[in-house]
Amino acid sequence: MSLKKVALNRKIAMQIVKTNFFLAIGIAFFFSCSNNDDASNNTSQGLKKEIDFVKTIGGTKNESAQSVTKTSDGGYVILGYVQSTDGDVENKQNESFDYWLIKYDQNNTLQWQKTYGGSDDDRGSDIIQTSDGGFAVLGYSKSNDGDVNENNGFNDFWVSKLDVSGTISWEKSFGFSGADHGISMIQTNDNGYLLTGVLDVSASNGEGNSKSLSSKRHAGGDYWAIKLNASGEKQWSKFFGGTFTDTPYDVIQTEDHGYIVVGSSDSDDVDIKGNKGSYDFWVIKISDTGNLVWEKSFGGSETEEARAITKSSDGNYIIVGDTRSNDLDVSSNHGAADLWIIKMTPTGNLIWEKTFGGNSFDVGRSISKTLDNGFIISGSSRSSDGDISNNNGQNDAWVVKIDDQANLEWQKTIGGSNIDFAYDAVELDDKSIIVVGESNSANIDIPDNKGFTDLLIFKIK
Repeated sequence: MSLKKVALNRKIAMQIVKTNFFLAIGIAFFFSCSNNDDASNNTSQGLKKEIDFVKTIGGTKNESAQSVTKTSDGGYVILGYVQSTDGDVENKQNESFDYWLIKYDQNNTLQWQKTYGGSDDDRGSDIIQTSDGGFAVLGYSKSNDGDVNENNGFNDFWVSKLDVSGTISWEKSFGFSGADHGISMIQTNDNGYLLTGVLDVSASNGEGNSKSLSSKRHAGGDYWAIKLNASGEKQWSKFFGGTFTDTPYDVIQTEDHGYIVVGSSDSDDVDIKGNKGSYDFWVIKISDTGNLVWEKSFGGSETEEARAITKSSDGNYIIVGDTRSNDLDVSSNHGAADLWIIKMTPTGNLIWEKTFGGNSFDVGRSISKTLDNGFIISGSSRSSDGDISNNNGQNDAWVVKIDDQANLEWQKTIGGSNIDFAYDAVELDDKSIIVVGESNSANIDIPDNKGFTDLLIFKIK
């Protein structure tokens, strides 16, 4: 063989070695990136989390779940409202809306269900388990018959104390001639209760306060707080707001025995001093006797609504809702509306804020602390980009898990081709998560539809 051929063969061999070397590096890099992408997806998109089940329950009319809480026996209880008298609904005589209470054990087996109300429109909003092992439920009622002994005009706050089997121990109605809606409640550290919701101030003629004050400056709907003792007797009531629309959605008791109430306001007068523009997160601190201690508005120049509050492990507070702004307190916006989370001190100073979402409408409706000191947020999403993947239709139920610094750990969307919402979520003792809401779908993630709107339950583990 000539020296020229030997040299040529050696050059070809070296080129093959070189090509194979870079091919190996490329393959290694590809798999490394793939693994990293998988890890990222597993973390941010929830692929490590599995859907244990998705259920729709109801009849041929309309049902919805509004609230869920874990129970001391390891199970959970759901409150919402029901219109149907058929299908999965038991012992309901007419097609007016009633409170619907459903109890499951730790194995997700239905233990019992109960409906509460009268012959008119009665809809449950919030449920808590009480210190005696029973329950308390809050919403609004237009009835004055059946389980409801009194109605003061149109919609009233209607609260019922139940025993462990769901039997009514006592019930109370609070309201005036207008649309007064009970929305959220807690059991207080004296074993009483604080109820919050909307007072129709104009219709009440300023009578929602325990003592006569200069109340006629208010108008429309205001935050209304009602303190009850353990027997359901009213101790005091106070309302807060301005001359436009002020809607409270959640309340928590503070270390000094006062309360923080969160919601939204588009007022800029009377009790509201610092409106940022349109609707804001409006946060108020009241004393144990209902006196206004401080108030703060958080938001941008567009619309914000605060829907839920919980306490963080360091003694501060996390508030969740949604925003359409991208200025002032809101650092960024992914699209039409984003889920917005803020952290504030016990005196109402903003610590940090963060948005999650895509290019469409994405909102938060509840927040609860998890066993690892993170948080579970429920809501809904119309997006299929940004922080959201696999949107199935017009609107999906959406669940987000964050750590204590609001870093996204995972997220899940559940839905079909129609409209599906999540309104509340809770982590159980085994670290699984129960999410509740409503569904109009009957395909993709949603197994079936019984009527118009069904009560939706799904479990993530």
